[in-house]
Amino acid sequence: MPLFEHLGELRKRIIAVLVVLALGLVAGLICADPVYRYLMEQPPVNEMALHAFSLWDGIGIYMKFAFVIALIPVVPFAFYQLWSFVKPALKPQEQRAALRYVPYAVVMFLIGLSFSYFIVLPMAFSFTTKVSRHLGLEETYGITQYFTFMFNIIIPISLLFELPLLIMFLTMLRIVTPATLRKMRRVAYFIMIVIGVTITPPDVVSDILVSIPLVVLYEVSVFLSARIYRRQQRADARFEEDYGVQRI
Repeated sequence: MPLFEHLGELRKRIIAVLVVLALGLVAGLICADPVYRYLMEQPPVNEMALHAFSLWDGIGIYMKFAFVIALIPVVPFAFYQLWSFVKPALKPQEQRAALRYVPYAVVMFLIGLSFSYFIVLPMAFSFTTKVSRHLGLEETYGITQYFTFMFNIIIPISLLFELPLLIMFLTMLRIVTPATLRKMRRVAYFIMIVIGVTITPPDVVSDILVSIPLVVLYEVSVFLSARIYRRQQRADARFEEDYGVQRI
């Protein structure tokens, strides 16, 4: 297709994702109350008295919960729309293989959500409260401050857990190769460690506990990329043997 038709197709895909996001926000607002009440019964917040410092705090919290809940259907749908956009450029077997990634997007997002909520968040909260008590500060937390603190940790980590799927998809499109990923390993490690240090308390144990899984995610991405690349190389070799020309 000409460039403008490609842009028009991309525009349709983006609009579809935004529509699903809007519907997800509606469903999120419905589910926000039971999710909020469940989280309020979990430690450490169940032992705290949260306060509202603004008339908009309650509404803001509901919207943040709605957005996080909406991400659960939006992430796989966005992957599906990306697959649909590049589908004409894929061979039939590549189309089927790429489509299988869509359900895993939900699984990886939920794994990232669990890891960030049950492991990273308690470490970060424990460290910050210890510092406050060491300084002799009276702990008075606002509901917006607490849940903003929580969402700022769990959302980036949950999205980072989509990295292996994204790398596999880009490898299938022949945009990246395992060799490129290996060359970028030092830069990628640095970025992962910076992210781990940024979202965790400034102590070595917490930094290591978060940075190592992020680095492992990158290595898993490289491994999966290499598997797909080898399959592509074997398919190209068979194509050359059968037709005597190099596949583009």
